[in-house]
Amino acid sequence: MFVDTAKLFVQSGKGGDGCLSFRREKYIPKGGPDGGDGGRGGHVIFQTNSSLNTLLHFRHRPNLRAQSGEAGKGRRMHGANGEDLIVSVPIGTIVRDVSTGDVIADLSGEGEEVVIALGGRGGLGNEHFKSSTNRAPRKTTKGLPGEEVELEVELKLLADVGLIGMPNAGKSTLISRISASRPKIADYPFTTLEPNLGVVDLGDFRSCVVADIPGLIPGAHTGKGLGMRFLRHVDRCSLLLHLVDASVPSDHALSDMDAISSELELFSAELARKPRLAVLSKLDLTESQEQAETLRKGLEARGYQVIGISSVSGEGLQELIGHISRNLSERANDGEKKEAGSATKKEGAL
Repeated sequence: MFVDTAKLFVQSGKGGDGCLSFRREKYIPKGGPDGGDGGRGGHVIFQTNSSLNTLLHFRHRPNLRAQSGEAGKGRRMHGANGEDLIVSVPIGTIVRDVSTGDVIADLSGEGEEVVIALGGRGGLGNEHFKSSTNRAPRKTTKGLPGEEVELEVELKLLADVGLIGMPNAGKSTLISRISASRPKIADYPFTTLEPNLGVVDLGDFRSCVVADIPGLIPGAHTGKGLGMRFLRHVDRCSLLLHLVDASVPSDHALSDMDAISSELELFSAELARKPRLAVLSKLDLTESQEQAETLRKGLEARGYQVIGISSVSGEGLQELIGHISRNLSERANDGEKKEAGSATKKEGAL
């Protein structure tokens, strides 16, 4: 089951109490205070794990508590620190504080980690309070409580390319042909109930991740279909492939294209501005071939670059992969130039 949101209660460990103790050994009178400090409470740490792609493991474990520190002991022995609680999350996880709505962390790299809740500090033993006027202090301090926080955890899949389009436009079939992904494919709407990821070989030892985003229909941004639930997963994509079913009457196909474009705009203006390529699918069908040119002209009039494909026969797939490769390379180069420019400005300021 694919789960991309979860609410959690997180509590770090309490610090151990300081110890009240006096040294008592034969032939050593008035040994003095020797109470040790309490141990630190365990932290709660979120760490990304590439083997995870869902938040399902939080469904049956919404409360996360780290171990408390041990109390101090005599002979100036400190209590053991509480064991840190390492929580594995998928790459692309966003962690928010429920009370403030602030983003605590956006974990987008392999092995990236962040301390969500700090363990409480251990208390002081009575050895800390001895002085020339107080040689037998009976004062200690308690360990501090751990931090408590309610979290909202959201997963946004990390994919370079997002496949969007009306149900049954051919998204699942396409991703099954250009990658090793094997999504469910059938001839009824909403066959795909969760995003599918596939790794596409771009050649020259390069690859990219493509995400099949299900359930986009008019009204998706208000919760209709499955779109509102999954639109968040195309936020991080560099390129959107908008599949248009060429077997549908051209006026209906263009209307569907406009409707989904509107849904993207209503959900997020930034999302609607992402580079988008119109992909005419199912060109192996007779009715698709008859109206492909009309659809192409209509899409180009709307400002889209158009590529025609057939996932069944393989027509146009290499051209499509080539376009993806060039687009991602151009965006990567633009990003490097921006970083170099910003670095030059910082050097100049210094």
